[in-house]
Amino acid sequence: MARPRTPLLDRERIGAAGLQLLAEQGEFSVPQIARALGVQTGSLYHHVDGRAGVIELIRERVCAGIDGGTLSSLEPWDRSLEAWARSYRAAFAAYPRAIPLLMTTPVRAPAVLAQYERAVALLLRAGFAAEQVMPLLTGLENLVLGSALDLAAPDAMWEPTPGTPLLARALAAQGPGRAEAAFEVGLTAFLAYARGLRDGAAVTGPCTP
Repeated sequence: MARPRTPLLDRERIGAAGLQLLAEQGEFSVPQIARALGVQTGSLYHHVDGRAGVIELIRERVCAGIDGGTLSSLEPWDRSLEAWARSYRAAFAAYPRAIPLLMTTPVRAPAVLAQYERAVALLLRAGFAAEQVMPLLTGLENLVLGSALDLAAPDAMWEPTPGTPLLARALAAQGPGRAEAAFEVGLTAFLAYARGLRDGAAVTGPCTP
C-alpha cells in the first residue's frame, strides 16, 4: 500500500486536536486526542512528551494570536505594552477554557518564551530596574488573563437581594459592557502605576524599591 502523501500525525494536528477538546469540554487527555485523530495513543509519544508536551502545543496555538510585534514596533514603551496587553487579552478570550490550564502550568514553548524575552527587553530599555520587570509582567498578565476569562462570564454576575440595596443601585448605574469597562479601569491603573514607578514617583506596592 502506498504511503499517504499527508502524514496522519504531526505536532500541528496534535495541538489542534488538544485545543479543540479543551475548548469544548475544558479538559483533555492524551487517549482522547488519539481517538480524535484516529491513531493509537502510543503514536502520539513519537511527537510529544505526553500531556505536558500537548499543553505547550496548545499554548503555542493560543499565543500565536498575540501580536508580539507591538513589543518592538511601537513607541513609547507604554503604548507598546498597552497594545501587547490588548492583543494578549483578545487571543485568550477566544479560548477561555484554556486559561485555567495555561495559567497553572510552567511556560516552556520557545515561541512563547520569545515573546516574554521581547517584553523584558522593552521594559529594560524603558529604564525599569531588573528586579521590577517580572512583578510588572506578572501583574499585567494576571490582569489580562483574568479579564479574558471575565469576557466569558455572564454580564450580570450579581443577583442583589432586598438586603443589598446599595449593590442593586450600583449595578443599575453601571451600564452595559461590564467586562470591557473593568478591563479599561485595570489597564489604565496598571499603566499609571508603571509610569510612576519608572519615573520614581511615590508609589507603593511590591515593585517599589
